Amino acid sequence: MATISGFPALAAALRERNYRTFSIGNILSHNGTWAQRTAVLWFTWEMTGSGFWLGLMTVADLLPVVLIGPVAGAIADRVNLLTMMKITQVLAAIHSAALAALTFAGVMTPQLLFVLVLIHGIILSFNQPARLAMVPHLIERENLSAAIGINSMIFNSARATGPMISGALIGGWGIAFAFVFNALSYVWFIGSLYLLRLDNPRSTKARTPAREVPREIAEGFRYAVQHAGIGRMLVILSVVSIFGRPYMELLSGFADEVFGRGVEGYSFMVSLTGIGAVIGGGWLAQRGQVSGLTSRVVLALLLLGLSLIGFAATNLFVFALACLLITGFAVIIIGVGEQTLLQNAVDPSMRGRVMSLYGMIGRGAPAIGAIVMGSLAEAFGFQAPVLVGALLLLGLWWWARQRQQSMAETLEGERPA
Repeated sequence: MATISGFPALAAALRERNYRTFSIGNILSHNGTWAQRTAVLWFTWEMTGSGFWLGLMTVADLLPVVLIGPVAGAIADRVNLLTMMKITQVLAAIHSAALAALTFAGVMTPQLLFVLVLIHGIILSFNQPARLAMVPHLIERENLSAAIGINSMIFNSARATGPMISGALIGGWGIAFAFVFNALSYVWFIGSLYLLRLDNPRSTKARTPAREVPREIAEGFRYAVQHAGIGRMLVILSVVSIFGRPYMELLSGFADEVFGRGVEGYSFMVSLTGIGAVIGGGWLAQRGQVSGLTSRVVLALLLLGLSLIGFAATNLFVFALACLLITGFAVIIIGVGEQTLLQNAVDPSMRGRVMSLYGMIGRGAPAIGAIVMGSLAEAFGFQAPVLVGALLLLGLWWWARQRQQSMAETLEGERPA
């Protein structure tokens, strides 16, 4: 099969109607998600001024996937993925509308916000494996790498623009309007889902009795752990998610306490991280191929560790922004690179369960890291925990570098669709 790269790879993916429709719907949806996430963390900081509460709110948002993700992945391997996505998106829209209404009413407390964010995390725990597993149903196999890269560009451009939108809404009209914006973005995405034309986007796995779900979950875990490439990639994802990724949840504290820049500085910091991620996602998308991707993921581990050391060791805001640009680039190379390699290597009958593990670790592990780093920030300040995490990432890079070739052999080969 001929490899397409550069702009033609992006164009080839976007020429496919279903994928193009899905991507257009994602643009506003992801902006809404990042606007709400930014607003929640800033609202938390305003109400509490506590690094621990920042970590706790991240736990509420991300940790449910650890408990629910495996079940959701098994469900995604058994049901119509499009229907599953429609249901979860409608519930998410209702949730954001309720969040806005309670904020308008002036009754919000940290405890109530925690509960609402927890509910949102539960909804997304069911949505994520369906969203990830559906991508191959929207695109021809040869365009999969470009499609995942485009998804990354959309998601991470929203990481840049969403916080800016949130900052403008908070500064001009108040926090509640950021939640209103997210509710409307869900409605937009739901409309795009109804425009898709798919023939039963269901896993190749046959329908089996519900009593088989626990066995199927265990089967998925065994498959992932025993696979030489997938198992090691999930180790890398776990360590990065716990020790590298949580700095993002602490940026509001950095903006206020370390740099004294307030909500405007916070929005800039999140946005620069997003811009770096857009650059990384764009670079991956235009490659249009899986070959050589393992080495890039491993190199990005080194880049992430070094850039986080620079960020945590400075009090200069401009230098910190430059470091955040690099961390955003490195994080997306790792995350999207891993997702592409997993999608390429996984047995189709295991796709929902393996991708639920990817989502479970990618969303749940940062919650663990955030609560630990947030608690340490209470005692030692915001910079020291991030610095320690960065040093651990350098150790991970050395471990992965020794295993890079064997991982590439099992992850980058052709697999049946």
